[in-house]
Amino acid sequence: MGEISERQAFLILNALPNIGPIALNRLLAELGGDPRLVITAGRRRLEAVKGVGPVISATLGDWKQHFDLAREETRMAQSQVDFIIGSDEAYPKLLREISDPPIALYRKGRYDFSQPCIAIVGSRRTTLYGMATAKKIGAELARLGFCVVSGLARGIDTAAHEGALSVGGKTAAVLGNGLDIVYPPENLSLYRQIEEQGAVLSEFPLGRRADRQSFAMRNRIVAGMCEATVVIESDVDGGAMITARFAGEQGRLLFAVPGRIDQPSSAGCHQLIRDGATLLTSVDDLLSELNYLDGLRPAPISEKPGTPEGTPANLTVDEARVFACFAGGAQLTPAALAELTGLAAAPLSAVLMMLELKRAIAKRADGSFEARS
Repeated sequence: MGEISERQAFLILNALPNIGPIALNRLLAELGGDPRLVITAGRRRLEAVKGVGPVISATLGDWKQHFDLAREETRMAQSQVDFIIGSDEAYPKLLREISDPPIALYRKGRYDFSQPCIAIVGSRRTTLYGMATAKKIGAELARLGFCVVSGLARGIDTAAHEGALSVGGKTAAVLGNGLDIVYPPENLSLYRQIEEQGAVLSEFPLGRRADRQSFAMRNRIVAGMCEATVVIESDVDGGAMITARFAGEQGRLLFAVPGRIDQPSSAGCHQLIRDGATLLTSVDDLLSELNYLDGLRPAPISEKPGTPEGTPANLTVDEARVFACFAGGAQLTPAALAELTGLAAAPLSAVLMMLELKRAIAKRADGSFEARS
């Protein structure tokens, strides 16, 4: 193998066992930021760095025994995986500011994190209320131009990603394993949608499986790359509480959505609110806290060319057909809509729910619907 490039050296460092991000960042700081010097320095020089002992220096000195660079590059090319280092424009800007940022990220998808990010996290064992709330907030934030960040897990994470995708917005999933492993497996279709419309990220090399430590490391990235973290349903020992703790330590805004007092999945959110997190009942609560100057606000998603004035962007064919019935301020019952559109009760109900989530229509007290002004 010829001379190793800077990017290849970062790829090697990022994949070596026994070396965490804190030690890697210290080594890079001591050796001028050049990863090639880290993998070629002698043991004495390496062990002079705080936190670097014989195990780490031996791993660096024998890196070829631990990592097949050519194999990794081939697998990345076959899987269409990018490798983003800290100096790249696509590396999330806020993530550079935390105390132990990943030295690099694997990425699938082309989104470059040019707009502010908001994390939505919560329990895997959630309620219908939690799922609906996560989907609604994810959709509203994405419509406003934010990138919705979560972890692709079952429950709240899944709903948050789906909400952002439902309005054609940007969303990013941060994984606790290599990008060639989809977990949970039932989220394969969602993974592919996120890759197409946003990005899937990981600091772990291909083939790395998740464990308790890797999930915690993933959570620090979720919080670190975001302006704010929103917790929707979590018990007091849930993984979302780890993400919330990272958000607090990193100086990010922290929000929690309240739930029922007799619901264990809301106990973590109530504890966060008691301990100082901002109570969130709508996206307006978050916007008022962020208090962006006009020039720093993300650009809302624009409507598709050719759509009638006032028609929300990114409606499905059935959603557009139903929404068109409300022209002129009409207030219609589901029965009337079924007659006008020819849709059966079950699909019509699903369409009405999605139009409500997209804030296109509102349900009235008498059970009828009308378009939002």
